[in-house]
Amino acid sequence: MKNSSLLWYRLDLRVHDNEALYEAIRWNNEVIPVYVFDPRLFEGKSRFGNKRVHARRAKFLIEAIEALRLTWREMGSDLIVRIGHPEQVIFDLAREFKSYMVFCNRERTRDEVHVQDSLEQNLWTIGQEMRFTRGKMLYYTQDLPFPVTHTPDNFSAFRKELERIIPVRAVLPMPDSISPIMQSFDPGIIPTLEQLGYDENIQEDETMIKGGEEEGLKRMKEYIWAGEGLKKYRSKDNTISDPLYSSMLSPWLSIGCVSPKAVYHEIKSYESIRGSTESTQSLITELLRRDHCRLIAKKYGDRIFQRGGITQKISETNPEEKYLFKIWKEGRLGIPLIDAAMKSLARTGFLPYPLRNACAQFLIHTLKVNWLRGADWYEANLIDYDPASNWVNWLVLSGLLPDAGEDKPVSINFLN
Repeated sequence: MKNSSLLWYRLDLRVHDNEALYEAIRWNNEVIPVYVFDPRLFEGKSRFGNKRVHARRAKFLIEAIEALRLTWREMGSDLIVRIGHPEQVIFDLAREFKSYMVFCNRERTRDEVHVQDSLEQNLWTIGQEMRFTRGKMLYYTQDLPFPVTHTPDNFSAFRKELERIIPVRAVLPMPDSISPIMQSFDPGIIPTLEQLGYDENIQEDETMIKGGEEEGLKRMKEYIWAGEGLKKYRSKDNTISDPLYSSMLSPWLSIGCVSPKAVYHEIKSYESIRGSTESTQSLITELLRRDHCRLIAKKYGDRIFQRGGITQKISETNPEEKYLFKIWKEGRLGIPLIDAAMKSLARTGFLPYPLRNACAQFLIHTLKVNWLRGADWYEANLIDYDPASNWVNWLVLSGLLPDAGEDKPVSINFLN
């Protein structure tokens, strides 16, 4: 057992069921947790000139980091926070602390892969290594009945191959104790929205949800166990405006404040007492969809971000697409349902899945606007943005994923 290691938090902002944390503790006496706010994410522009992360999504992330730091301090340690390029900041900290290894959750999409590969190459120059773990999926890739490259493009086929024959592993235990950081260190300051380059004044209201592990687990428990929660999930007798229509777990799942395995086993505990229902199975199905999107993203790589998608079929777009996209995103089409949904997205950073689906399909198939514009706008605005879920599902809705078939009428993101 070596002396110390760095735990690089990415999209796994929790202590429960965190394999990177679990492995770091198993291998080292001293675990030094770090989170880095990458200015490229907050200051950068997308290919269409949009801010990559809008203020409400950034606020949710800041709240999650504040909650994570509080958890570590309650355990007798601390969370080091920095602003900068992670591939350089983590490297500098590894050299400063003379750590043995850097543990982190492996990401699968373009920008995240570039950062982790660059960091790994930097660490090699000082004789340190990275130990990658998984934390975003319900299933472990080594448990799958097929290699990732053979993942079925059709979700129904994927589901049939998995859910009845592959068990979901148990949730990893919370650490019994955490050793304090013994070396001297500067914990750093968690930045404000203003320090990240935002000038928006976000008004608190009842529609806003708060970031953080405790908040996410609280929502999970309340939704599954309290009152009518899970009974009303996607109920045909329910309306979209009902707060129990959707679980709204997706924001916490997207940045890893809640583990998908924790949600799965909570549902199974519910079923063991109250029985399996259409609602419980529907919620589990959405966990499976998240895995499918992540595997498709790994299977096809950067092609999920390309105009022609996987099939490379490029449809003609409306000559007025820039104007149409502008009034679509601003909720000025003159179509009440679409307009109300897009204004709600701008105000809250969230939409129930049927509205996301309806708005996306209207943009693609009725307005004939390049689907990339819509996917890019959802990336910026949704507080539950997940690269794989967002981009793969826009591909599905656009008919650009081979053999998608019956998968077309699905949500843009899951467990919302």
